Amino acid sequence: MEWSAEGIVLAAKPLGEGGVILDALTREHGRHLGLVRGASSRRLAGALEPGNLVKLTWRARLADQLGSYAVEPAQARAAALFHDRMKLSALASLTAIASATLHEREAHPRVFEALDHLLRDAVSAEALIVAAAAVSFELILLEDLGFGLDLSECAATGATEDLRFVSPKSARAVSEGAGAPYREKLLRLPQFLVDHEQGGDWRDIADGLTLTGFFLERQVLLPQQKALPLSRARFVELVAGRVE
Repeated sequence: MEWSAEGIVLAAKPLGEGGVILDALTREHGRHLGLVRGASSRRLAGALEPGNLVKLTWRARLADQLGSYAVEPAQARAAALFHDRMKLSALASLTAIASATLHEREAHPRVFEALDHLLRDAVSAEALIVAAAAVSFELILLEDLGFGLDLSECAATGATEDLRFVSPKSARAVSEGAGAPYREKLLRLPQFLVDHEQGGDWRDIADGLTLTGFFLERQVLLPQQKALPLSRARFVELVAGRVE
């Protein structure tokens, strides 16, 4: 068995003498693991950092085996973000969330494209824009996993304007008027998630992370007896610091 594809590095766990188990997200083959030998070599130094784009060739005798990867560096994105703590934290959060939520060998081309686009543009974009894109990515991830939020109209009135909340029970939007009496029980809906032409501030980013984190944890991770990754918690703390 053999295939070749571009992949985004999600994680690399040491194994034995100089080897790692590479966890990568590909467009055609989804999240896929494989053994990389000689990962500490000069050629691969820094190439297996989360967020980097690499060219992969996977080989195995049988389809259900772990198999091995031959790796060629393509784009060293992690190093390009090293100077910006917020961007680097967003990258760590995104790759960890993708690794924790996506099932192995299950293709999610939309998720791949969204993450690839985000990481490619992160170098030149402002930190606030990157953080907002991270929230939007988590919404795409939820939708692709079958747990999409319905932000098209108010669950109570059918109104399509002034949507300010999301019901934690139905995952549907709620308008300001309908939700005001229950605002303490509802999740805040940042407007940049409804109107893509509208920018958000750091408070909006924090509200967005609370929103997506709630459904990622309840719908995706808890059924698998998993928790939100620590790198995402650190990203949330960093955003909260900007709010304060």
